[in-house]
Amino acid sequence: MNVLAIIPARGGSKGIPGKNIKKINGKSLLYYTINASLKSKYISKTIVSTDDIKIAREAKKNGSEVINRPKNLANDKAQIEPVMTHVLKKLKKNESYIPDIIILLQNTSPLRTSKHIDSAFQQFKRTKLDSILSASPSHQFIWRTKKKIAKPFNYNPNHRSNRQEISKDFKENGAIYITKYQKFLKSKCRISGKTGIYEMPEHKSYEVDSKIDLSIIEFLLKTQN
Repeated sequence: MNVLAIIPARGGSKGIPGKNIKKINGKSLLYYTINASLKSKYISKTIVSTDDIKIAREAKKNGSEVINRPKNLANDKAQIEPVMTHVLKKLKKNESYIPDIIILLQNTSPLRTSKHIDSAFQQFKRTKLDSILSASPSHQFIWRTKKKIAKPFNYNPNHRSNRQEISKDFKENGAIYITKYQKFLKSKCRISGKTGIYEMPEHKSYEVDSKIDLSIIEFLLKTQN
């Protein structure tokens, strides 16, 4: 079975310039996702999609293959799915390579390990799903606003329960998305068809979006090692 991991890593991050190759505990942010992919028991091919020479060099240094991304897929408004499609087309054209399963690993989730990937993949196969995504459980009291008026979404303030007693919802954490190749071709979406959730704990679900996140993740990586 051909299992392809795609790691999108563009060079134009504005929130944290050079984010994808920022050092965390002496290793680049990109290293952690590539390392997790290469250590997976199921992933047979790892591709970093980037428009940046430094990122491409870092990816190759850490053992990943690289596909150069065109500029029109590397701006602030670019979506991930067209990037995935570009990678698939390049692999088919240049190598006659067609995967059975696609695993999207976003580079902003360095706390996700090969064990998480393999566990998610096992659940995906065992439950015969079309897609699976990683998420962390949420027991928070959620409110929504409409025309500046707030209303409770998942509980009744007149019958306030303990947090553990309210409905168990999930938050996407962006770490792992698994889908069948044929499903992706038809839907052009990273998740489609019969979809499941691979549950990850909150402390493994941090994403790098700000400089504060970098500090938090650096601390968590030190403690888990």
